[in-house]
Amino acid sequence: MKKIISLILVLTMLTGLLLACAPKDSNNTGGDNSNTEGGNSEVNETEKAEGNSKILEMEEILMSQLTPLPKLNGGEKIGVLIISETNPFWSNMKAKYEKAGKELGIDVEVLSAPTEGDTVSQLETLDGMIVKEYDGIIFSPIDGNNLIPGLLRANQANIPVINLGPGVNQDSLKEQGGHLDGIITVDFENQGMMVAEDMLKQIPDGGKVAIIQGITGAGQSEGRTKGAKKVFENTEGVEIVSILPGDWDRNTAYNITTDLIQAHPDLKGIFACNDVMALAAVEALETVKKKDGVIVYGVDFTDEAQASIAEGRLDGSITYSPTVYTKAALLLSLKIVQGEKIEEPVYSSLAVVNQKNIDDFDGWE
Repeated sequence: MKKIISLILVLTMLTGLLLACAPKDSNNTGGDNSNTEGGNSEVNETEKAEGNSKILEMEEILMSQLTPLPKLNGGEKIGVLIISETNPFWSNMKAKYEKAGKELGIDVEVLSAPTEGDTVSQLETLDGMIVKEYDGIIFSPIDGNNLIPGLLRANQANIPVINLGPGVNQDSLKEQGGHLDGIITVDFENQGMMVAEDMLKQIPDGGKVAIIQGITGAGQSEGRTKGAKKVFENTEGVEIVSILPGDWDRNTAYNITTDLIQAHPDLKGIFACNDVMALAAVEALETVKKKDGVIVYGVDFTDEAQASIAEGRLDGSITYSPTVYTKAALLLSLKIVQGEKIEEPVYSSLAVVNQKNIDDFDGWE
């Protein structure tokens, strides 16, 4: 009975949050900021999200980890450091952070490095954020070590730091006397495993497969590679012929794929550690008329990937809701800023998307 009552309380809180946070502006397309109160034609991103049962399920899982929810509309100022807006995933995350901030009554500022590999600039940006008097900072590092000096300085300034997504080398951080105040992430190794398992359903007879990684040392790349490699290596008849870093770069991934199909014309599958590289792999295979028979999966389910899967070009991707993820990150930061100690990481659930279930992800945000 206590479990049932707890579940009812969580669902009640979630419903209240959704109602309290419902945005008043129309579609955030960057052009029209008109507000048609009471109009039936108003359709916004949150309403689309609420119409997708998978998003609701993910939100329910995340919010259950955040109860009791923090007080809203307290005027807190949160700084967010993402990786780089050159990647459509992070560009979208920036927009979702800003939107969630408006809904939750939080003053949110999102900053980033110029490129995905510019570890020095990302650290310099974090150092600049420390003097801006944020109540807390949410950050996603380029690799596990590049932001540690800045995190130490944030600790000294008593600014709570929350790690979203790619992880920090916590052993190194602790050795230097630093700490994290909160973690919200996904299981990157599980991402790789789930993708590899779904890929192999479409390669029942096995064969040669390849992995295109991101930047060497990046937590999400290392985790996804480890997970996929584990599944491929433990499946009879499957041979990994290549694991190479694509550096999250479209051109690099394109060239890797071109070389792969020349060296292994009987290649059966490619797992790219993000959608940018997966889409480049598809393009490279199509250019030499070799896409038929080669299964290609990515990660992130970007808008371009969604369109490509719907068109029957990209075979699949794996995702979590950026709308829910960023909202949960801000709520977590509020809990910490308001004095609550959060000992355990908060995890987002995952969903694999492929050409068979793509229609289930209509309205995904």
